[in-house]
Amino acid sequence: MTPVALDPRLHAPARLQIATVLANVQSAEFAKLREIAEVSDSVLSKHLSALVEAGYVRLSKSALDGRQRTWASFTRAGRQAFAAHMRALQSLVASAEQAIAAE
Repeated sequence: MTPVALDPRLHAPARLQIATVLANVQSAEFAKLREIAEVSDSVLSKHLSALVEAGYVRLSKSALDGRQRTWASFTRAGRQAFAAHMRALQSLVASAEQAIAAE
């Protein structure tokens, strides 16, 4: 079996959920990401910070209904990294399916 290059910066379950949301929208509001990932504000902040540090996510702030909101969006590098990570996961699934079918 050929080694598969999973991206450790995307592989954590909460980060994978965040990335999946961001792959499907132009941007997502912090509270929505927190709800989807089912994590606390501080845990989400740490995951987003790691993705920002990797160059995968961009954060922006804007006022909505008189409140300051934080929005996250993928960078081009983030979209490319996520696509590569998904290909690696698909390769693992295909390999496992072949092994199971051969039994």
